[in-house]
Amino acid sequence: MPEQDSILEELFQEEEKLTEKQKKIIMAAIESFSEKGYAATSTSEIAKKAGVAEGTIFRHYKTKKDLLMGIVSPMMAKLIAPFVIKDLYKVINHEYEHFEDFLRAMMENRIEFLKNNMPLIKILIQEIPFHPELKKQFKEHIAMKVFDRFASLAEYYQKKGQIIDIPPYSAVRMTFTSIFGFLIARYLILPEADWDDEKEIELTIQFIMHGLSAKN
Repeated sequence: MPEQDSILEELFQEEEKLTEKQKKIIMAAIESFSEKGYAATSTSEIAKKAGVAEGTIFRHYKTKKDLLMGIVSPMMAKLIAPFVIKDLYKVINHEYEHFEDFLRAMMENRIEFLKNNMPLIKILIQEIPFHPELKKQFKEHIAMKVFDRFASLAEYYQKKGQIIDIPPYSAVRMTFTSIFGFLIARYLILPEADWDDEKEIELTIQFIMHGLSAKN
């Protein structure tokens, strides 16, 4: 389990100046943005769910876009980046002898993270393509830092002769595509499907291994 139950709880601990009404607005907005998407959510709906007057929202956030950025930006900059990197580094800083063992540990790690932070992760995935500011912040705070670390890991397993000799960034991209494709389908697109998680994780790992394993 992660060190914190959720990123939201950590945010509230960090942001001591947030009033109870602001916390209710943030929680209501996250729930609505996650369920319906930013474009389909109105501030009146958020206010009703938070139990506050709509004017209260606009006293803290000038526009609905400001509300979205006020939620996601500080979470990504102050919490998601160090939380994701710190949590993920529990896996990538551990020296696994075999690439396959590393993949299995990483998938288990990310599944726990998704389960504990589903609404916010869903908002990020839904909204990043439509908001250049979020895309820029995600790239700066998370993507490049983690991607560079994984590239060095790919080189490590290449030197051990366990994965094929291709550009490390290509190996990382192919691995990420397979793992996160499974996670998104499992937890965001078709969570109601009859999933055999253990079997699907193993199939995903074997798919990656058959594509990247060095042939003797």
